[in-house]
Amino acid sequence: MLIYFHGNCAFSLPSFMTYGASLWDTIRLLHLPCIPKNHRKKSMKYEHEILEERTCYQGFFRLARYRLRHALFAGGKSEILTRERLERGHAAAVVLHDPDLDSLVMVEQFRIGAVGVLENPWLLELVAGIMEEGESPEEVIRREAVEEAGCEILALSPIARFLLSPGGCSEEIHLFHGRVDAREAGGIHGCVHEGEDIRVRVVTVDEALGLLEAGEIANATTVIGLQWLAMHRGSSDRA
Repeated sequence: MLIYFHGNCAFSLPSFMTYGASLWDTIRLLHLPCIPKNHRKKSMKYEHEILEERTCYQGFFRLARYRLRHALFAGGKSEILTRERLERGHAAAVVLHDPDLDSLVMVEQFRIGAVGVLENPWLLELVAGIMEEGESPEEVIRREAVEEAGCEILALSPIARFLLSPGGCSEEIHLFHGRVDAREAGGIHGCVHEGEDIRVRVVTVDEALGLLEAGEIANATTVIGLQWLAMHRGSSDRA
């Protein structure tokens, strides 16, 4: 491994290449000002203080209003801020993949969030579900795979955890890869008492990635899952 020194900084060319930087991108980085390592992080304490919490609305989801202060990068504390946050619990989603058929089991359903935003509010998505109290992400995934797609997960492995929209929503997504037999998937599913009307679609990986490339996938969790699959194609059947 070749180590390059720039000012007080040291880095390796392979480390940049690993994260997708081209040779020319790396060369350009050599001409950027270097911040010495001991100056990159101030002694700021990552602290915040909740002064007040109120429920603005309680329906299927909760909308809360907070008054708070937090530490500043330049030192000290912020003024008292008012922030609203949608609290809808946490969820789990899964890339249902049949590596033998090189196919994915996906679902299509109507989404109120897409109304007035997209021309077609029926979205093609990964199987997903909200975590109930005391329920693990893995339990959610196995339940939802049966309820929404009618198939059993043969093997399950974690991909990532991420906040869906941290600027105003507390929801965290637990994303998984699940190996399935796509031959048993199909039909129309969903819980009638929840008003669900879900159609299962089995698509090849090439078709799904083509839809992603064409901008036809609008669900953020699905975008992340398909991008992960594209990066790990050929190795994801080890789940």
